[in-house]
Formats: sequence, structure tokens, C-alpha cells
Amino acid sequence: MTVPETVHRLDRSVKIMEELRLPWNAREGVLYGGVIALITAFIMSTLNIAQNNGGLDAGVIRTSLISLPVIWVVVMLLMVFVVGRIANRGMRRFVAPTDGFNTRIVFNIIFCVTMMSASMSFLGPFVGECLSMDITWQCAAEWASRWPTNFFAAFWVEVLLAQPTARAVMKHLHLRQLRRGAEGQESVVNE
Repeated sequence: MTVPETVHRLDRSVKIMEELRLPWNAREGVLYGGVIALITAFIMSTLNIAQNNGGLDAGVIRTSLISLPVIWVVVMLLMVFVVGRIANRGMRRFVAPTDGFNTRIVFNIIFCVTMMSASMSFLGPFVGECLSMDITWQCAAEWASRWPTNFFAAFWVEVLLAQPTARAVMKHLHLRQLRRGAEGQESVVNE
């Protein structure tokens, strides 16, 4: 049996089509964004810390895990209050309502990764300097050389790992909600 990607459901007597792979409300949006931010922040911070230390080792992983909560909060705040709003404007301008799911996802990834990689190429190292209590502002001087690498890496992390994982989480959540709703309706019918 194949699982559908979309589902028709009745909502206030109107039949609407819901995408199972995307959030249906604000709370799910936070979960969806949180999963993407967690995966991307961990991989990108590990990559950047490894570049600064000359390679990947246990110390790099430990440093990345220690800084992850702070980086994750910075990423979520930046996404919600700045990048997400700008990306939504770009989506309205360049993506038509009739465009398909994959087109919308790719444009969203391009907008978000461009802005997040540019921002975090400065903010990530700055947060690292703040956490180590050694603020040198070297992150500003190295921004132009870091950003292209970070964009390229973040784009593929989003396309191949973070976005598919977040969509799988949403699909699992929605299918569980629909099963619960169907079971509730069956019990009402059986009574």
C-alpha cells in the first residue's frame, strides 16, 4: 500500500487538500523549522569548527555539541524574525500559486539558504568567539571567504538531509493525527 502525499479532509464543511509533508499550523511550523535548524546548525557548525581546527576529531564534535543550543536558538530567531519573512516575500514574487510542490520547496530552499548562509557565516563564528570569551572580530574579516563554502554545503544539507527529514516528521505526525481522527469517528459511528 502506498501512502498518499496529500489528503482531502473536511474542514468547516469545505473540502480542502492538505499537503502531508508540510506544517498545517504554527505549532507544527515550529517543529518543522526546529528539525531543519537542528540538523543544519549541527552539520554546518561542525564543518566550520573543523575548518578552523584543521580537521574533524572528537574535540570538534564536542565543541559543536556544546555550542549547538546557542547556535540553534540564533538560527531559529533569525529564521522566524528575518529570513522567513523575506523568503515568504520572495516566494510570493517568484512562485505562482499553480506551481508544484517541488518548485515551491526548491525556491524556498534557495531563498532561505542564501540568507541564512550569508548571516550565519558571520554570526556563527561571532557566537563562537563570544562563547570562548575571545572576541577578535576576525569573523568579519573572513566572511567573504567563508560564505561561498557555507552556501554550497548548507544547500546540499538542506536538499539531501534536513528538508527530507523534516517533511518525513510532518508526514508521520499527520498520518498519526488522521488515524486517530478516523478511529474517533469509527467509535462515534459504532455507538
